Amino acid sequence: ASLSVSPDRSQFFEYESVSLSCEVQGNSAGWRVVRNTERGILSECKTTWGELKGSSCIVSLIPSDSGVYWCESGSGKHSNAVNITVPAGAVILESPALPVTEGDSVTLRCRYQGTLSNHTAVFYKDGSLIRTETTGEMTIPAVSKSDEGLYKCTNSSSEGESPESWMTVTARGSTPSSSPPKALPSPLSPPLSVCLWVGGCSLHLSDHSTGPVLQEEQRCSC
Repeated sequence: ASLSVSPDRSQFFEYESVSLSCEVQGNSAGWRVVRNTERGILSECKTTWGELKGSSCIVSLIPSDSGVYWCESGSGKHSNAVNITVPAGAVILESPALPVTEGDSVTLRCRYQGTLSNHTAVFYKDGSLIRTETTGEMTIPAVSKSDEGLYKCTNSSSEGESPESWMTVTARGSTPSSSPPKALPSPLSPPLSVCLWVGGCSLHLSDHSTGPVLQEEQRCSC
């Protein structure tokens, strides 16, 4: 099973919508979209958040919706996990939420709320400046494993800074981590290992016999 995200990005402005759906080979009955928010609240779509439309969960996002999302079956199997961030600030980085494949072209966009006279954006990877673009976007023509890392952007007119988002690069022909799905100790528990970049540090969700444990780390390594 795999979690589909549309549009495929990990950062959203408040009140933007995202569509989440579980793509399952064969019978998809019993699969649902679940999440673990920054507050540590585990829940599934259409409890206190989201609206089911067919097989998709539509979420009109607010900052408290920031967290880790994945698909889970009634038996506790799960899909890949995706980080979604809804910052309170005026700048976001549009980068893929799902892994990208080596050799593919990837475009990162710096978006701003409101009207700007200067759309020049400065892009950073792992804390280091990598490029300045007058169009507000940068393209990597053929991504490689070395492009994997934490990205953020700022506006050259000091309009603000986006949160950081992790971009995963997989080898062409490799099997996604979501297949086959892995069994968990109990339903509605987080995936065995999930990275969540929040507030300038990396939180690593690890599954232990006593329940999920949050561990602070220097770098997200999913």
